[in-house]
Amino acid sequence: MSQFQKMPSQTRRSFIKTLSATGMMLGLPTWIRNAAAKSKLSSVPVLSGTEFTLTIAETWVNFSGKSCKATTVNGSLPAPTLRWREGEMVTLHVTNQLDEESSIHWHGIILPFQMDGVPGISFEGIAPGKTFTYRFKVQQAGTYWYHAHSGMQEQTGLYGAIIIEALTPPAESADRDYIVMLSDWTDDPPMKVYTKLKKQSDYYNFNQPTVVDFFRDWANDGFMASLSKRQMWNQMRMNMTDLGDISAYTYTYLLNGQNSNDYWIGLFKPGERVRLRFINASAQTFFDVRIPGLQLQVVAADGQAIEPVVVDEFRIGLAETYDVLVTPTEGAYTVFAQSMDRSGYARGLLAVDLNLERAVPRVDKPQALTMVDMMGAMNHAEHDGMSMAHSPAVAVRHARTEFSPNVDMRVDTPRTNLDDPGVGLRNNGRRVLTYADLRSAIKPQGLREPEREIELHLTGNMERYSWSIDGLGFGESTPIHFRLGEWVRIIIVNDTMMTHPMHLHGMWCDLESADGEFQVRKHTIVVQPAQRVTFLVHADAPGRWAWHCHLFYHMHAGMMRQVVVA
Repeated sequence: MSQFQKMPSQTRRSFIKTLSATGMMLGLPTWIRNAAAKSKLSSVPVLSGTEFTLTIAETWVNFSGKSCKATTVNGSLPAPTLRWREGEMVTLHVTNQLDEESSIHWHGIILPFQMDGVPGISFEGIAPGKTFTYRFKVQQAGTYWYHAHSGMQEQTGLYGAIIIEALTPPAESADRDYIVMLSDWTDDPPMKVYTKLKKQSDYYNFNQPTVVDFFRDWANDGFMASLSKRQMWNQMRMNMTDLGDISAYTYTYLLNGQNSNDYWIGLFKPGERVRLRFINASAQTFFDVRIPGLQLQVVAADGQAIEPVVVDEFRIGLAETYDVLVTPTEGAYTVFAQSMDRSGYARGLLAVDLNLERAVPRVDKPQALTMVDMMGAMNHAEHDGMSMAHSPAVAVRHARTEFSPNVDMRVDTPRTNLDDPGVGLRNNGRRVLTYADLRSAIKPQGLREPEREIELHLTGNMERYSWSIDGLGFGESTPIHFRLGEWVRIIIVNDTMMTHPMHLHGMWCDLESADGEFQVRKHTIVVQPAQRVTFLVHADAPGRWAWHCHLFYHMHAGMMRQVVVA
């Protein structure tokens, strides 16, 4: 047996990873190159059936060259993939071996509130050394995921995929089926990251406007217009390049738990139809996804079948899922997911052979926020090609609690254009998915006109890194009450310059078009800066539920409410 074969598994993986990163693989024998390629195949365990045993503990990992402790399930990051079947009763015994309380939330799953897994709202949490048994009937099908809802454990690795087999096979079948789970990892303790943001909200933002940018604007728009624009942003103490709170300066972006050097590979045979189940399990990162050379047929959103739509690229918000069908013909294709702030990317590969490689696209240049992103529909002069025809000026109702030091801006005329792909994706020469493209394949039964409306504003103060709803952080707020069985129209207005993915636990959100027509059923709705969205909620789930921004540090900073259905 050779010296290489006698290496311990961890040393062997490190050796292969070093060879791959330095380009030394090209001169090595085929069997060594094959060993390196096979190390890139996903090794996430898959658990099937109706009864599961899951253990939360700490495991050493190394994604950046530094060994750190991660929060794992059964020693795996991502956590094991759970495969359920629609209509069955599942039982999950979750044991906590951490030194602190833990929990698991089954994201997007319709279940009794006691099984939802949010400490302080729906149950007491799982104490160290204890086991909690979740048990509920599976009432849906599609692509979902699960994650911690305790402390900072979601950021440190506690997340995994859920695939639910439908009683009726999907209309769009596939020859192969892969999960593509996107996430972000930091070697720094999450509380240290949070403390830095509280002290200086743009600590990780290196996309600052430069003198070169000013002269470029001067050439395009004239000196006075460019100067006036800079003065206005400075007076408001806001940054037009503040696209994300945390960048690749500290984050390593992962695809199926592997970084861009030691990337995941999904095999295919030419002409096969491949289903890719994209899940954004990151703590703080929006990803823009494309596979150069392949068209993407989007067939499901948040687990729900939609009318197929063909695009070149899509943005996936935190906690969202999209099922995409592709038909690769030969060779290899890069699965490319760049962060919204363009500071980095995660990547994988679809290939007919483990030894094939494919060039990685260059990260796009970041685009700055515009006046439309700040002021909404009232600013028609600067729209960056967005359709304003369906974005009338709509009057809003600001709560008196918004007029406080915790709120640094308010939008009086928000835009309602769901056909805007968002900053960074406008006019990029590619066909980009928008919310206007999403239409449920089957209209949900029992939809009714709402009995009342509730308007909520997403608010914050960037300098203080304070995030809230209607100017109130979670600790200052009172619960939102739904009457059991009622239909409510929820109006959300984003008064900030950041994009927020809002997740309501326990109930579906039926997104409406600007004309008030039903469009698509989702569990997480992304609200862009200065945008107004509406959706219907059927309050058919009694109990106490969480409702929050899925940007991890925004939720911890206060953008969260409790919902009581009774």
